[in-house]
Amino acid sequence: MTAIYSDRYRRSRPAEVPEQRGRCRARGRRCVDDRGEGRPTLGELWGLFVRLGVTAFGGPAAHIAMMHDEVVRRRQWMDDQRFLDMVGATNLIPGPNSTEIAMHVGHDRGGWRGLVIAGAGFILPAAAIVLALAWAYVSYGDTPSGEALLYGIKPIIIAIVAQALVRLGHTAIRTWLLAAVAVAVAALYLAGANELVLLAGGALVVLAIRSLARPRGPGRDLLGLVGLGLPGLGPIVLAQAAGSPAVDLLRLFAIFLKIGAVLYGSGYVLLAFLRNDLVARLGWLTDTQLLDAVAIGQFSPGPIFTTATFIGYVLAGLPGAALATVGIFLPSFLFVGALSRVLPRLRDHVWTGALLDGVNVAALGLMAGVSLQLGADALIDPVTLILAGLAGLLLWRTTLNSAWLVAGGAIVGVLASVAGMGP
Repeated sequence: MTAIYSDRYRRSRPAEVPEQRGRCRARGRRCVDDRGEGRPTLGELWGLFVRLGVTAFGGPAAHIAMMHDEVVRRRQWMDDQRFLDMVGATNLIPGPNSTEIAMHVGHDRGGWRGLVIAGAGFILPAAAIVLALAWAYVSYGDTPSGEALLYGIKPIIIAIVAQALVRLGHTAIRTWLLAAVAVAVAALYLAGANELVLLAGGALVVLAIRSLARPRGPGRDLLGLVGLGLPGLGPIVLAQAAGSPAVDLLRLFAIFLKIGAVLYGSGYVLLAFLRNDLVARLGWLTDTQLLDAVAIGQFSPGPIFTTATFIGYVLAGLPGAALATVGIFLPSFLFVGALSRVLPRLRDHVWTGALLDGVNVAALGLMAGVSLQLGADALIDPVTLILAGLAGLLLWRTTLNSAWLVAGGAIVGVLASVAGMGP
């Protein structure tokens, strides 16, 4: 039976161990799990990730930083190491990393229902915004300009990412080896190296060096862990087979399902997949339409994979938008559901623990490299420098919600534009 206590009672005595994870039967109260951490209600999960879906601008690195701020720093639903392991795990599977982290958090806090609620909460608001922009694009041939908003939002995002990097780096970088891998990955990324190669390389370097100092363990443990995740791939294969080339809507669904099931990497990799299928092979879109779709996905909050919503609406209206959105995100729900079964055990094995440490610091190195690139684009004048500095100070000194900082940055951006100080 799940132990439920009021906040005052929970502070006055140790938390008891619940037998059923992720269930909270009393509205407005929070369960206590076996680590003594607050377990949110499903309504709390939904509310948090809906808000993040509306306010999380700036790409995956920024999304991850905002989730860390909310989940670890403010709500203390988990510690830095658990969150880092989720970041590392999402780099092992295809799909949008920040969306999959939302799903991992949901699963960790609320089981399968939490996974679905957190994932849908993060995706649906962004998809709705993109759908509205797609309607404007189809109806009027253009979309609203967001330069003034982004002028003020970008410096806030830089401050949020920087704070997350410092906190996560303090947890992840525990040895000189891990520090060297993180620095090397950041430098090589800025030099133009492929991010997937860097993630794999970081993991393998840490594994190889640690293996030199340890006796070789049985390989079957690692294979067994990997094998546990394979059943989750079955529905993807079956779903892909259901797409019939003779029916446009089914073909559209199959294309985005395939992309969601195999795509690693950044938005530029997504652009390559979309162009190959929709422009070069099928001729459904022009290059201009494709670039407009990707631009809308980057400008909008939430995952850039909502580009699929825009393209689906342009090609086939609301049914196309719905099928494209479900198709590209469905594999992530299945992958995360399968991986969540073994994630808690990855840390307990020598080989997989080393791989996870390597992926974690490599991911932080990539975040640092991306932050430097974004900073060069965002911090361009005294106004943006002051915004970033103030945001950083507020993040370190207060528990102010990052969503308010993003909203404040947007207002400052608009005012600066009106005053002739911005774009």
